Amino acid sequence: MKPIELFIVDDHYMIIEGIISLMQYQPEINVVGYAQNAESCMAFLQRIQPDVIFLDINLPDKSGIDICKDIKASYPTIKIIALSTFNQNSFINSMLNHGANGYLLKNATKEEMLDAIQTVLAHKQYLSKEVSENIKTQSAQSPMLTRREKEILKLIADGMTSAEVGKQLFISVTTVDTHRKHLLEKLKVNNTTSLIKVAMQLGLI
Repeated sequence: MKPIELFIVDDHYMIIEGIISLMQYQPEINVVGYAQNAESCMAFLQRIQPDVIFLDINLPDKSGIDICKDIKASYPTIKIIALSTFNQNSFINSMLNHGANGYLLKNATKEEMLDAIQTVLAHKQYLSKEVSENIKTQSAQSPMLTRREKEILKLIADGMTSAEVGKQLFISVTTVDTHRKHLLEKLKVNNTTSLIKVAMQLGLI
C-alpha cells in the first residue's frame, strides 16, 4: 500500500523536526516536505499535492485560516489538520469554517497525530480530546441568541453602523438598536468592542 503523504506548514523548525522525528518510524506515513510560510507552502503545492497537511494557524506572512481557505479552493481533495497552541472556540471555528478537516493542539502525542490523519482520510472530522472538551465547555457558557441576533452580531463585527445593518436587513435603526441592546445584555458587556471580543471568544462569530 502506498504511504500517506504528509506535508507540514509551521514557522518553528523545532515543531517541524519534532513531527518528522515522530513519523520517521511509521511506514504508513511519508513526510514529503515542509514550509515555514504561506508563500513557500503554495509554491510546494503547485508541484506536489500531499494527502494531508498539518497547518499552523500563526504564520509570519499570512494567517493559517486564510491559507486553509486558499488551499481548499485550489486543492479541495487535500485534507487539512490545523496545528495550533490556540484552544479557543473562535480559532477552532474559523479553521473548520474555512475548510479544515481536523484540529490538533501542538502538545499532541504521536498516537493523536496518527489518529487524526486516519480519521480525516476516512472523510470524518477530527478534534483532539482537549479541543472537544473546550468546545463543550465554552458552548455551555454561551448565551442563546436568536437567528436575527446572530445576523446583527455578525454585521456589527464586520464594522457596520446601525443604519447600515438596518439597510442590509430591511429593518429600522430602532429595531437594530434594540437587538444591539439585547446582545450587550446577553453577553454581559457595555460596549461594541467588548461585545465583539466576547462573541469571538465564545465562538459566536
